[in-house]
Amino acid sequence: MTNTISPTPPATLGKLPKISIIGYGAGDAANNLAFTTATMFLLIYYTDVAGISAAAAGTLLLVVRVFDAFADLFAGRIVDRTYSKRFGKFRPFLMFGSVPLLLLSVAVFSVPQIGESGMLLYAYLTYAALGLAYSLVNIPYGSLAGAMTQDPSERAKLASARTIGAMIVGSGLGIFVAPLITPENDLQSIFTFMTLGFVVVGTALYFFTAFTAKERVRRDVPHVTMKQSAAILKNNKPLVLLCISSFVFLTGMLALSTVQLYYLRDVLNALPLYALFSIIQLVMVFGLAGFIPKIVRIFGKRTAYMAGGGIMGVGGVIVFLAPPSMVWLGFSGLVVCQLGIVLVNMLVWALEADTVEYGEWKTGVRAEGIVYALFSFTRKAGQAVGGALAAYALAWGGYVANAAAQSEQAVWGIRAGAGLVPVAASIIAIAIMFFYPLTDAKHKEIVAEIAERRLTRGVAAPMDPSLSTAAFTVNRGQNSTPPTE
Repeated sequence: MTNTISPTPPATLGKLPKISIIGYGAGDAANNLAFTTATMFLLIYYTDVAGISAAAAGTLLLVVRVFDAFADLFAGRIVDRTYSKRFGKFRPFLMFGSVPLLLLSVAVFSVPQIGESGMLLYAYLTYAALGLAYSLVNIPYGSLAGAMTQDPSERAKLASARTIGAMIVGSGLGIFVAPLITPENDLQSIFTFMTLGFVVVGTALYFFTAFTAKERVRRDVPHVTMKQSAAILKNNKPLVLLCISSFVFLTGMLALSTVQLYYLRDVLNALPLYALFSIIQLVMVFGLAGFIPKIVRIFGKRTAYMAGGGIMGVGGVIVFLAPPSMVWLGFSGLVVCQLGIVLVNMLVWALEADTVEYGEWKTGVRAEGIVYALFSFTRKAGQAVGGALAAYALAWGGYVANAAAQSEQAVWGIRAGAGLVPVAASIIAIAIMFFYPLTDAKHKEIVAEIAERRLTRGVAAPMDPSLSTAAFTVNRGQNSTPPTE
């Protein structure tokens, strides 16, 4: 089969309209009405409201999130095989998948009291369904950034926008919901009314994204075959290294985010500080957002990513070693951790989008869906391991739900989940990124070469996964040299 190739439209290299950047950020705000609510509160909901043991809840989080990771690969294939002339590849999933996703979030936080086995079965089924629905919305949403622009600064803006959207939701949950998570409150009613409200708000946000964040990057192959997908993944070293590093980093990040409420409430005895912590998070995000493009220009995304990992590691040391009586020190450790997390999260999405061009450069096929799916797969796996480690740390320490005070061993278990796991994760994640080859300068060269190919070729066959010289057949029957690193 042949494909008509035309030059990439100039718009793909220019500035994005502000409404598109805002709209893209709104999409991750909608995502996190389901995602962050689960990561922040699901473990404590299972242990303190539903009455599921910490060990059983930890196993549940591990099993379902691993399933969820494989659901991402399934969603990536669905996305790459889908194309709508009216709405493009990605936006239809946001429009038609939003309501089922948000309704499943309500179901997850509505575990009926039907006995231990019945509750566990219900929890497994509803959380697994939520994960699949989330994959079918989040994979196209994340892939959309790479299709909106190829400009590094504009991609940094999109990455900042989605981080801001996510952090606004996370901070709102921390300010208004977390302080209510005390034994004397009716927690089931709180979670029910909250998730029902999110159905309305989230649907509006998803549709705002769908109508403002549009695809502008030229694609030559609308429907990507399984063989082409395999070739893209096989030959994309930067993607593989980024995936592994993100897996490890997310393990530490999710362990911390899962137990930080326990840390403030049961270790520092300062749950009201959660609202202040959430406000600080929000200030960090808005403060860093304006500097991210400049940081990328001066230091590059890889160096800044490693710096963010180091900052999280320093914060983890403080969190673990701070005596419970020194509330200000433990709280400062959480703030330092969050600074590193915010910096990494603002950069990682732009790094992922860069690997799409690398895959296109190596194989001649652009496939945002499967690239983002593999990236999301490893991140979900990291979330699964991190959330499970946090729960197992609680179980190891002998955490007792709704207790007035926890034992010393339980306190050490919480401190380990909030401090030691992030420290270990940050060290490994940084070490992996030392070998990451796709610098910003290299990416710029790749984008220019892809554009040049489109200008100099009229009709070209999809490139063979073997990356042989013959894969670059042009309209006159001539061959060019396959790409080298």
